Amino acid sequence: MASNKSSRTAARGALEPRRRPGRERVAALLEAAASVIAERGYEAATMAEIAARAGALVGSLYHFFPSKEALAEALIERYRGIVDAAFARIDERAASMPIEELADAFLDLMVEVQGESRAMVALLDARAEWSHRRQEFRDATVERIARTLLLRSPRLAVDRARAMAVLLLHGMKTMKALVAAGAEGPVAELRHMTRLYLMSRLGDRA
Repeated sequence: MASNKSSRTAARGALEPRRRPGRERVAALLEAAASVIAERGYEAATMAEIAARAGALVGSLYHFFPSKEALAEALIERYRGIVDAAFARIDERAASMPIEELADAFLDLMVEVQGESRAMVALLDARAEWSHRRQEFRDATVERIARTLLLRSPRLAVDRARAMAVLLLHGMKTMKALVAAGAEGPVAELRHMTRLYLMSRLGDRA
């Protein structure tokens, strides 16, 4: 009987609280989990360490996340939401945004979510069964970039927008690495190059 209860607990996903205090507690636990996993990797991170980082009892962590796998799934969904929100902020002004500003917004997006992306890299590299998530994130990001380009320039061909999005995504990842390395000169050059590229592609389509 106890084993059946244990199995049900292991199978249960993350608990989604309805009240604000519960949501805030979950947000703090996820923030702590992202920080610990980014530093130590998924396998080395423990639920006890994550709870301690959040200033919570480990029982509270298990109340919301019955297993480390459930916590990992919640972190993946959280990251998706953070990236979607970052793109949404750009999309709100994409139609009228100056091209130079749009180029900067793309490059700065990956820098903005850098702390979260470190946790995602550590997480998705930890288990072979999660490796497909990396491609899913890449494909989704390419589509989001292409959508933003089409908001800025509706007459742009969809295939061209997607091809541009692939190139821009590489630039965004490079910007994240350069900023992390403190390479101010290359950062400025990449920013200048991206502005010129988008102006050449979108400047006559605004």
